[in-house]
Amino acid sequence: MPLLEHAIRDFFFLWATIDPIGTLVIFAALTKRKASEDKKKVAMKSCLYALAVLLGAILAGQIILSGMGIRMISFQVAGGLILLLFAMQMIFSNFSGADSDPEKGHDIAVFPLAIPAIATPGAIMAAIILTDNNMYTFIEQAVTACMLVGVLICTYAMMRASDAILKLIGQNGASILIKVMGMLLAALSIELIMEAVGIDAWMNPPQASLQ
Repeated sequence: MPLLEHAIRDFFFLWATIDPIGTLVIFAALTKRKASEDKKKVAMKSCLYALAVLLGAILAGQIILSGMGIRMISFQVAGGLILLLFAMQMIFSNFSGADSDPEKGHDIAVFPLAIPAIATPGAIMAAIILTDNNMYTFIEQAVTACMLVGVLICTYAMMRASDAILKLIGQNGASILIKVMGMLLAALSIELIMEAVGIDAWMNPPQASLQ
């Protein structure tokens, strides 16, 4: 796969699993009574915490799987199935954070923003699968890590502009965008499963030589 195509695919895969649009809805609800400067700090901290979690998954996830005797292909199929369920939840749920209220005594930048709103289980699985040492070179894995940082930068920017964005598109507009991303994620998860079990190779066998 060309490097640019690889980067674009990984960016949209990570975008769908991290779901910045859904995150900004949660962020707007949890910080609706906070001052602008406090919102900025919460947005920055949550993205940094999520970055640490997801980079940790990239660096140590496959090592942990190997130590537990779990083959990457098994994790890829399981990850694809869970990502598909996650996509179904995005499509069919009717989440609205309008009345959400954070519990007292904990930092909302850690929970629920960093985990599980930004570093979702789907995003952690995607980070591990997209940097499989047996499938991708170091350069390709570095590109994936850069795409991850890019998605988190976009997530931070959208959280900072959450009030203006929700005022522009409204709760209904945000809900429509989440469902569209869910449909794209569902398609990507199916591709992931097909690639793991070799269906794509079976459907597109190599052409016989004419010589």
